[in-house]
Amino acid sequence: MPPLSAAAIKRVKQGVAAASDRAVRQMIEKTLNRLEAISQGHCEPRANSGLRRFVMRSLIHSFFKVRVEHLDRIPQKPAILAVNHLHHIDPLLLLAELPTQPYYYILGDARTLYNKWWKRFTLDFAGGVIPLERVWKEEIAVIEAAKAGRQDLVELAAAIKQTVPTGEDMHTLRQIDRIILAILTRGDGMILFPEGRLGTAEAKLHLPLKRGTVIYALRAGVPIIPVALIGTHDLYLGKELTIRVGEPLHFPQTTRPNRQEVDIALEKLQNAMLALLPTDYPEPTGLKLLRYLLNHILW
Repeated sequence: MPPLSAAAIKRVKQGVAAASDRAVRQMIEKTLNRLEAISQGHCEPRANSGLRRFVMRSLIHSFFKVRVEHLDRIPQKPAILAVNHLHHIDPLLLLAELPTQPYYYILGDARTLYNKWWKRFTLDFAGGVIPLERVWKEEIAVIEAAKAGRQDLVELAAAIKQTVPTGEDMHTLRQIDRIILAILTRGDGMILFPEGRLGTAEAKLHLPLKRGTVIYALRAGVPIIPVALIGTHDLYLGKELTIRVGEPLHFPQTTRPNRQEVDIALEKLQNAMLALLPTDYPEPTGLKLLRYLLNHILW
């Protein structure tokens, strides 16, 4: 569990407030309903992929140096990009550098996406995001600490249990399942973070990986492209961020993958992602301008 610092507790309080915010709830429902229409043959309103890339690249390159390795390994056809996750900026970095075809969608944490009005406004215009509701690791830590005797956290733990969706609602899970498969079937791509949470250190994977990424790939019959992000855990002005793309992983399509098929594919994905990460990442030293702002602006 993450340490319960004052900053972590503050983030949990903000998360609880977002979970009960009517504007956030309405945005989640509106977005999911709009996306599910894809499975019925309707078009989802979204920004042009070229425009989206231009805006994201202009933003990212204003603050960071970006290095992209082996971008040519990403096919111009439906695929799932499986990426390690270090920071909330990761999706923006990827969209700034990825090819514009196919059009990539991102499965992201709903409250992080919609907890501020400017995020809701921007994402409502841009599209391409699938909001996922789930309990944060910090919230689990608060609940466990309250059980262990932290009286100052009892009220907050109760609010989490009462307000925050667990992410295990079957209706919503099936809805997201239909949306992702419809996106892949019609020729678009998905960006997924199989760790299921933010990592805590550079060049490390939070294992075991979640099984959803390979299950979607097996059912849709699309390749998985392992991708490593390097340098995004701690941000500051002018830092070099690296996107390293691995060789595509291909698996036979099966509408109902069994446990063995999933486990074999998951092991291959895990090994491929680990192979892309540096064995010894030296965090740069020296002056780090705008460090606090860049690390917290997307919270």
